[in-house]
Amino acid sequence: MDIRSQFPVLNQQVHGKRLVYLDSAATSLKPLSVTEAERQYEQEYCANIHRGVHALSEKATLAYESVRTQAQQFLNTRSEREIIFTSGTTQGINLVAYSYGRKFLKPGDEIWISSLEHHSNIVPWQVLCQEIGCILKVIPLGHTGDLKFSKKSKLLAIAYASNALGIFNPVQDWIAQAKAHHMAVLIDAAQAAPHIQLDVQKLDCDFLVFSGHKIYGPTGTGVLYGRETLLEQMPPYQTGGDMIEHVNFEKTTYAKLPAKFEAGTPNISGVIGLGAAIEFLFSPFEKGGLRGISDYAKQRLLEIPGIQLFGDVPEKLPIWSFLLGDIHPHDISSIIDQEGVAVRAGHLCTQPLMKLLGVPALVRASLGVYNTREDIDALITALYKVKQVFRC
Repeated sequence: MDIRSQFPVLNQQVHGKRLVYLDSAATSLKPLSVTEAERQYEQEYCANIHRGVHALSEKATLAYESVRTQAQQFLNTRSEREIIFTSGTTQGINLVAYSYGRKFLKPGDEIWISSLEHHSNIVPWQVLCQEIGCILKVIPLGHTGDLKFSKKSKLLAIAYASNALGIFNPVQDWIAQAKAHHMAVLIDAAQAAPHIQLDVQKLDCDFLVFSGHKIYGPTGTGVLYGRETLLEQMPPYQTGGDMIEHVNFEKTTYAKLPAKFEAGTPNISGVIGLGAAIEFLFSPFEKGGLRGISDYAKQRLLEIPGIQLFGDVPEKLPIWSFLLGDIHPHDISSIIDQEGVAVRAGHLCTQPLMKLLGVPALVRASLGVYNTREDIDALITALYKVKQVFRC
């Protein structure tokens, strides 16, 4: 399979230059199979799901629910009932914070996160702590060894890998420590999902979340895996249509899993596109080449005088964050955009991590399956253009 041919958005110029897309950690591009799956639904069998008894509704329901099976296989969950469709990682974490947190946590209980977390895995827990009196504990940056869990430690919520630096948390070790203290565990796999084989049974986590738009799927889609025994006890996150069993003016009873957590009309075309994205990830193309391109990116970046790499460790995701002298990351991004190169610049939704690193912002180049060595060369050429503009 010619990978780049599957991404027509790359067949364009930006500011008169060939587009080089190095912002996949923010949002990956979509292959033709994904956009075609969405188009087919919208143009050929567009109808609401679950409630209809006509042909289009039945076809849409079958297509939608088949993605639940794909997600179950993608994560190796024990049951399809453990797959909850969401709008993305953020909603998945908020669902757990709102439903699990308010059901099982009490004042004085500790919620542990890492120093690498995205704001989406910080703010929901802060709100929960403010509302019910829990205590938020942060694992120090670069921590190794035993964590200081206690009888008050009830939940560990950590990223599998950093969106800002691409480095991994020692999730398997931390999960084992958490389980020894009878803690629940949530894994934010938004960045890991497109690169790492995920197995929730092997991880022994209680919750795991990821976003469709990070795995070459549509925006506004995602998956929450939850251990069935916990989901059964958790109250609904939202209420309304399709999550009920029976309603009268005196009392409502809720539907069985997974419907209990999927109120209202969902993003049907998006979920169908998510299924196509999962299928794309399982398709027989060479994914290992991305590691070589990432290594090549590191090599070329280090050739540039004055560059400072962050998260330079042997095992990491294909994400390279850096500074170039004292040039502000926004200036770097703006100049190389004029050369057709798209990167991310800013605090990367990790302001606490930026503070720990002692920097206001970073430039981040993140790779996808469509990137080539020529793309890296274009980035390097553009960065030398930055040095020329700033005469450094």
